[in-house]
Amino acid sequence: MQNESGDNVDLYVPRKCSWTSRLLTSKDHGTVQINVANVDPATGRATSESTPFALSGYIRFRSEGDMALTELAKKNDAVLAAQSSFVEPVSEEAE
Repeated sequence: MQNESGDNVDLYVPRKCSWTSRLLTSKDHGTVQINVANVDPATGRATSESTPFALSGYIRFRSEGDMALTELAKKNDAVLAAQSSFVEPVSEEAE
């Protein structure tokens, strides 16, 4: 609920599972929220920003949490792909 100035005035705003869009209730003690660092595509290094993903206890109970987190991160470009084009060259000097 919002007041006249547009501020949220609710005491409790429930979160949603990022994978299933289920409401995460306060009694779901298997719920986790994981922040995945955003990666700069030019350098391949993590920036100071992150993307939060919330996974419900239902997904974790079914052992689908790792698959869900991987797919969510790929969709949001939060991680570099395994076959990225950024590879540091190794210099080999002949003596």
